[in-house]
Amino acid sequence: MDETRQKIIDATMELIKEKGYVATTTKDIASRSHVNECTIFRKFDGKKDIVLSGMEQEKWRANVSQAVFQNVKWELQPDLEMFMRNYLQRVTQDFVSLSVGLRAPQIYEETKPYIMKIPEAFLKALISYFEQMHQRGKIESCDFESLAMTIFSATFGFTFLKASFGDELTGVKQEEYIRNSISLFLTGIQHA
Repeated sequence: MDETRQKIIDATMELIKEKGYVATTTKDIASRSHVNECTIFRKFDGKKDIVLSGMEQEKWRANVSQAVFQNVKWELQPDLEMFMRNYLQRVTQDFVSLSVGLRAPQIYEETKPYIMKIPEAFLKALISYFEQMHQRGKIESCDFESLAMTIFSATFGFTFLKASFGDELTGVKQEEYIRNSISLFLTGIQHA
C-alpha cells in the first residue's frame, strides 16, 4: 500500500470515529491527510471505498478471533475472566467509537460483516467452551448460547458504556468489573 493511500485511510477512519460516516466529508479527509481532495478520487472511488479498504486492515478492526480464547484452564472463574479480559483488550473504546460511526445506513450493510465477526468469534468460542465444560462434567447441560450471550452482553455493555461516558457513569475499573461480573454469573448458574 502506498503511503498516500494509507494516510487517506487513516484520516478517514479517525474522522469517522470522531464525527461519524455521514458528517465526514472528502474535504475533511483531504485536510486531515494533507492531500488535495482530487488526490482522494485518484486513489479511491469515494468515501465508501476508503472505509471498506480501511476495514480490511487489521489496525482498523479489533483483532478478535476464536484463537484468542484458547488459553483455557478448564476452571470457570479464571477461564471466563480470560474471555472477558481478552475481549476488552481488543475491543477498545476507539474501536467502539469507530463501529458506532459506521452505523450510517449509507454504509452499514457493507461494514456490518466486518463488525459482526467480533461478537460471532466471541460467542462461538464461549459456546464451544461451555459445551466442552459440560462434556468434562464441570457444568450441567443447559442453554449454552444463552449463557454465552449473558457473558457477551456484560462484556459488550461495559465496553460500550466506557466508550460513551468514560468514568463519568461509573468509577468501576475493568479488572474489578471482570472479577465481580464473573463471580455474580457463577453464583447465578450454580444456584439455577
